[in-house]
This record gives sequence, structure tokens and C-alpha cells, in this order.
Amino acid sequence: MTTHDQNMRMTLVGPDKPAGRLLRRYWQPVALIEELDEQRPVRAVKVLGQDFVLFRDEQGRYGLLDRDCPHRGADLAFGRPEDGGLRCPFHGWLFDVAGRCLETPAEPEGSRLCQRIRQKSYPVVLKSGILFAYLGEGDPPAFADLDCFIAPDSHVFAFKGHIACNWLQALEVGIDPAHASFLHRFFEDEDPGANYGRQFRATSADSDMPMTKVLREFARPQIEIERTDYGMRLFALRQISERSTHVRVTNLLFPQAFVIPLSAEMTITQWHVPVDDVNCYWYAIFTSFGAPVDKAQMRAQRLELYTLPDYMPRLNKSNNYGFDPLQQKTQTYTGMGFDINVHDQWAVESQGPIQDRTREHLGSTDKAIINYRSMLMKAIDQVEKGEERPLMVLSEAEARRIRGPITVDGIAATTDWQAYWRDVDARKRQNAPWKAPMPQAAE
Repeated sequence: MTTHDQNMRMTLVGPDKPAGRLLRRYWQPVALIEELDEQRPVRAVKVLGQDFVLFRDEQGRYGLLDRDCPHRGADLAFGRPEDGGLRCPFHGWLFDVAGRCLETPAEPEGSRLCQRIRQKSYPVVLKSGILFAYLGEGDPPAFADLDCFIAPDSHVFAFKGHIACNWLQALEVGIDPAHASFLHRFFEDEDPGANYGRQFRATSADSDMPMTKVLREFARPQIEIERTDYGMRLFALRQISERSTHVRVTNLLFPQAFVIPLSAEMTITQWHVPVDDVNCYWYAIFTSFGAPVDKAQMRAQRLELYTLPDYMPRLNKSNNYGFDPLQQKTQTYTGMGFDINVHDQWAVESQGPIQDRTREHLGSTDKAIINYRSMLMKAIDQVEKGEERPLMVLSEAEARRIRGPITVDGIAATTDWQAYWRDVDARKRQNAPWKAPMPQAAE
């Protein structure tokens, strides 16, 4: 049973809150690279309850600064990117990506005021189409050698979308393998070849069985979990017959991401990043181990559901998520269309802005969620007490040892499923057109 105090401890993300202090120990996605276009390479962003301005200077360097100008608090998100930095339109003060004040042009000739001014800045790096920032104190952790960071640009695609609820309940749907047989149930199977880039539309590896059929007809998965050096590995086992078992391997990437298969050749790595306590964005990197990603098609598919510039969902609470009672009777379990992002969005937003976990009753299929909350509370305690580094706050040497992680969606011989998922992954990596590193046996 989760108490109210425990729930608040895990969910609230301000700089003075336990979970907020923990999440600031990690690199956080703050924008897609496409959001800083040539027309306007400046963007207001809000992450972990704090307001920032993100910009790219003329040399292509990225900067993230506190949003209020240190002169008189004007909004730097309206600043002018020029002369080696971002200039405040109020009095012309100019700041570079490191927060140094380069000019105070309205001051008298010879003034040395700008030498004493520093705007708080935060490190920013570009990874596979996503700009990550480090909002904590001290040196940031190293990035692990995840597939989504190792793959070439041609084989990755990044996107994001807004969810109107707390980050934790948005994340927890991704480590709940049982829900897919209901929330994402389709009453008819579509042509897998006609559904490029869509979740649960492909056939399972080493079979011609569509995932839609697997989920629909085998709704009682056996769920197993393993703790790993990056978080947790999840197995969802659906026995098809005495001889065959469907094996789905997914992962919890601590503290706030999951890694799942999209198809036999493509993996999704997805972070859930708090905007504030009651809003978040999901950021996803799709990684192909086969052909280059068709980025134009992937982007067009997702823009059918999200509006620019803020990546807000077209289907939401205001229009009942597109609910159609006739469709619910004849085509989909939810009646909310055929895109699983809408299903997930409804499920987590319907729990309220911050889910009241004191009222829930967890079952045996919730073991990954139970284990994750235990990991989260332990890490929060570690940061609070200043003891050992929490999980995935990595040195460079540690980061080089974390690879993958492995994702699988396939049908194995029932007696050999434990060897099967590693074999499938090894084949996928050996056949990849880019150098996909093999995860270490002890991961």
C-alpha cells in the first residue's frame, strides 16, 4: 500500500522536492532539434517545474539559460540570437551559451558591469535528434552506450508528445505488459506490411502471427522481471501452445525511460519528462536495426495526432479522445481509434493530474511497477542522505559497459524461450548495417 506521503515523495518534481532532486541528477530531454529551426533558433522550455530559454548561436552551439534576464527580469525567450549569444530586447544585454554577459550596451562607455554578471546556464548535448540538458549541481553523469545513441542518424528518428498528467503514471504504463491485451486490442488483424512505424502492427519474430492476434487471443501473460545494472528487464510470456510461447522482452531504463520493441527490426526508447507536477512530455527515439528509418513517413504519421509548435495531442479530454461507441463494439476495445498513443494517453490522464496511489489495488501482473517504485524510493533516499550514487549516475567507465538493452517480440519453443530471446537479439545485431554493440552477458 502506497501512503499519501510516499506518493508525493515519488511524484513532485520541484527543486526542493525529493523526486525533483533525484531527477536533476540525470540528463533530461528538453526539446527536439527540429524545434530550433533556422527561422527562430530560440525556444522557451519548462522542465521539472523550472522555466528556461533554449537557443542555438551562430556557431551552432546550444545554450540553456534561466528564462528571466538578470538585469530586470524580462523574458529571454523573446531574445534576439545575434553577436555570439542571446540578446535581451529590453536593454540589449547579451549572454553566451555559458551564461556569460558579453555586453551591456546601454551602460556608459568603459563600464565593467557585464564582467560581474552571470546568468545561470546548464550543459546541453544533442543525441539522436533530442537535446538533453543537465539541470543538477556538479558534473553530469556519462551517457550509456545505448543503441539509440550509437546508431547513425539515418537509422534513428525522434519525436515527442504532451500528456496532461504527472510523469510517474505516464511512465508506469510502459512497464505494465498486461494492459496491452485490453487497452490495445483490435478485433481484426491488419496487413503488417501496410503499417510501417506503428506499434503492435508487425508480426512476431520467427512467425507469421500478427501482434494484434497475440494480444487479443492470449490475454493472461506470465510476467517475470530481472534487476539489471540499468534498471529492470521485463518478460511477458504468452503460451501459444504446448510447443510455442510468445516472448516479449522490454526494459525499464532508470530513472524515467523504457525500451520496447516496435517490430523485429525497430526499437523505441522513450523518456517521460516532467514539465511540472501535472504535465509531462514523452520523448521517443526509434532505432532501426534494418533499413534506414523513413523519417518523413514516421513524422507525418505522428503529426496526424499532434499539433505544432507544442506537440499537443489532437485527441484529448476535451473531445473524449475521439471515443466512438460503435467502433468500441466492432473494431477496437477502447473505441478511441487505432493509435495506441491515444489509448495510453486516456489511461494515464483518466487517473487524474496526480494519481492517488492510496486507492489502488495492485495485482500479480503489476510486479514491475512494484519493483520500480521500490527502486525509485531507494534512489530518492540516496540523494537525500548524500550517500552512494543512485542507479545510472554513471562514470565514463561504467557508461561504456551499459549497452543495448535487448528488446524482443517473437515466438519461441516453450522449452527454450530463455535462450531464444538472446539468440534473436544477437542475430538482429549481427545483421544490422551499423555496428550495433552486443550487450554484455552480465547486463
